[in-house]
Amino acid sequence: MSTSSPATPLLRPIADDDVPEVLALNEANVELLAPMDAARLAELQAWAIRADVIDVGGAFAGFVITMGPGSDYDSPNYRWFAQRYGSEFHYLDRIVLDDAFRRLGLASAVYEAVEADAAAAGRLTLEVNAEPPNPASLAFHAGRGYAEVGRLGSPGKTVALMAKRLTP
Repeated sequence: MSTSSPATPLLRPIADDDVPEVLALNEANVELLAPMDAARLAELQAWAIRADVIDVGGAFAGFVITMGPGSDYDSPNYRWFAQRYGSEFHYLDRIVLDDAFRRLGLASAVYEAVEADAAAAGRLTLEVNAEPPNPASLAFHAGRGYAEVGRLGSPGKTVALMAKRLTP
């Protein structure tokens, strides 16, 4: 894949044929994500407002999962946002890109789509590892206008809870 021009992703719902690639990519990045097997992915898909493959020219480049307000999602991070923002948020649970598709502008393009969805609710929320820190992700989100609104976790494993106000 050439890095000379930005890739244009197609976001499409995760299909049954995509599940092995989604699970493998999640596992390859599990230190930054929550573990996920096929049953858990099916639960997330049922709760999600977006559970999409990031497709670039027919190639699996990654996936993204977002939750809306009122979901039964059992994540403590999601619940923290739900208690504070009620129906005025969407939660980006995870976005994962295959290493071969990093640094091509895909994350920004996916964020544009996810933020457009969340604009009607007023904000997009997410979490980023703060301890141990994920400096690249923290910088990326700060550059997109996300601000830390809280922290959850315990010493050695803390996440920064972040939000970005959006307008429809």
